[in-house]
Amino acid sequence: MQVPIPLNLPAYPLKLRRDEHHLLIFDELRKKHLVLTPEEWVRQHWIQHLIQEKKVPRTLIQLEGGLTLNSLQKRTDIVVFNKQGQRILIAELKAPAVKITQAVFEQIARYNMVHRVPYLLVSNGLDHYYCQIDFDHSSFHFLPELPLFDELIR
Repeated sequence: MQVPIPLNLPAYPLKLRRDEHHLLIFDELRKKHLVLTPEEWVRQHWIQHLIQEKKVPRTLIQLEGGLTLNSLQKRTDIVVFNKQGQRILIAELKAPAVKITQAVFEQIARYNMVHRVPYLLVSNGLDHYYCQIDFDHSSFHFLPELPLFDELIR
């Protein structure tokens, strides 16, 4: 496997290495090397973007958080918590070759029926969408950019 394509996110000094069979990337949150898939490339960039640009404390980021939906086990790619331990953002990430379609938005909306978080992030590393949910009025609106962590927790 060759090094993945540049993404529409800042370049971060991600640690790559090759073992006898795979290209690996170091996940600093899980403290281990993972097989570098296109989706993992996107996830690791978003982890760094959340920490470095959006000022999310790394201790408040959970990767692949589990949930049960219609008696099926599912996983959200990234969950961000506030300082009180409440979920405030979930992210659904796709490989760069995967187009962000209505089906992807429906997937994260189904996950949010369980999590009920105020912010949603959908990205394939090239195209990014941010959404704020207003549960009181059963509505949502897209945001031009993901707010900084301090603004997410207001």
